[in-house]
Amino acid sequence: MDSIIVIPIVVFFITALVSITSIIFTTSFIERRSILKKISKGGAGHAWGGHASPPTQKQSMLKQFFLGAASQLGNIAKPKNEETLSRVQENLLSLGYKSVNAAKIFSGIKVLFAIILPATFFFLETFIQIQISPLLMLSGYIFLVLIGFYLPEIWLRMKIARRKEKILEGFPDALDMLVVCVESGMGMDSAIDRVAREMQYGNKPLSEEFKLYNREMRLGKSRRDALKGLASRIKLEQVKSLVTLLIQTDKFGTSIAQSLRAHSDFLRVQRHLLAEEKAAKLALKLLFPLIFFIFPSLFVIILGPAIISALVAFKQ
Repeated sequence: MDSIIVIPIVVFFITALVSITSIIFTTSFIERRSILKKISKGGAGHAWGGHASPPTQKQSMLKQFFLGAASQLGNIAKPKNEETLSRVQENLLSLGYKSVNAAKIFSGIKVLFAIILPATFFFLETFIQIQISPLLMLSGYIFLVLIGFYLPEIWLRMKIARRKEKILEGFPDALDMLVVCVESGMGMDSAIDRVAREMQYGNKPLSEEFKLYNREMRLGKSRRDALKGLASRIKLEQVKSLVTLLIQTDKFGTSIAQSLRAHSDFLRVQRHLLAEEKAAKLALKLLFPLIFFIFPSLFVIILGPAIISALVAFKQ
């Protein structure tokens, strides 16, 4: 590669890395000093709550450095629109990232990936000495920057979709357990707490959501607001319909056990219809693999010998 192109790029990357490293270490040093001052004034138990040790003792240095870099870059790259920022925070909250700075760190991670991918490509291209045209190299850098910036967003959507599938898989069973608990004489909140403990190992995402609901109730939230928070975090129609049912039952004073049993039967029928719908779509989904992969091989196996024999006969 031409040295006229290499030297400015190398200088840019070195300057950017040195600047980011110095900012991160300066900020970490200031935060560490402030934490130590709080500990020396109020004691470790008062500063961190109970007998827990400070987070800096639990996390590895590499993780601290990565999170510090992401946090500093997130101050610059976080969404300026409050609606977008709250949506990102809500998505991260649904995955269990309850930190106030989660959205800021996530935005910083996007910027870090947008820097790391083209930097890796640059060093590989420099050491391997691949001959690439400047226009193609510039297009590759732009493509890697875009991939690195949107890769965490794709990961977040995939994690949310997988979590929703897991919750939907265990939701009918959780509803059946709720019916059993309520019919045995337990209150609604106690029943949800019991189901959360029972599903801790079988369906962890649903158990975490129920535990968070009980935590909000203990902190003084009304049942209506806690149920709405549960529906807004999970974002499934089945959960929203259950929340609406529970709110109406609590408002009008009807039997919770009968309402839950009716809703459980409805969900069971809905799951059966969904399975039938997937089975009906299976024939159409198998059509394209049959046409493009299985039928050609069958034609080669069946007609191949006949075609070869015909060619041999015509040559003679």
